[in-house]
Amino acid sequence: MEQTQWKRSSKMWMVLACLMMSFFSGIESLSVTVNDVECVYEYVLYEGDTISGNFVVVDHDIFWGSDHPGIDFTVTSPAGNTVQNIKGTSGDKFQFKAPTHGMYKFCFHNPHSTPETVSFYIHVGHIPSEHDLAKDEHLEH
Repeated sequence: MEQTQWKRSSKMWMVLACLMMSFFSGIESLSVTVNDVECVYEYVLYEGDTISGNFVVVDHDIFWGSDHPGIDFTVTSPAGNTVQNIKGTSGDKFQFKAPTHGMYKFCFHNPHSTPETVSFYIHVGHIPSEHDLAKDEHLEH
């Protein structure tokens, strides 16, 4: 009896571990040089997924004067709607729920003539609902 219970609990832990790994698998970070407009694309598998991240202009505190207009950041949904819009900044955080699945576009606009390097981090997280989880009847006894 203890062996059966041990097998069941070990299988349950394996399922939970797989779910956790799938939750953390959507993490990406990169740097882009923005001359005018540069866009990064990310495919979101599920409607309602949480998309979060941040960006910062590298060395903005050294090279930017008080008259620098900053950069603009826009996220566009697969349907072409603007989901996030941040203007005139050296960096910021963002978070939103995906209104639909599909390809999202993350664009940086640099109105200044000097190229800027932007460090960008994005995470797409899918939190499974109750009906996505394995139940006892799905596990081999």
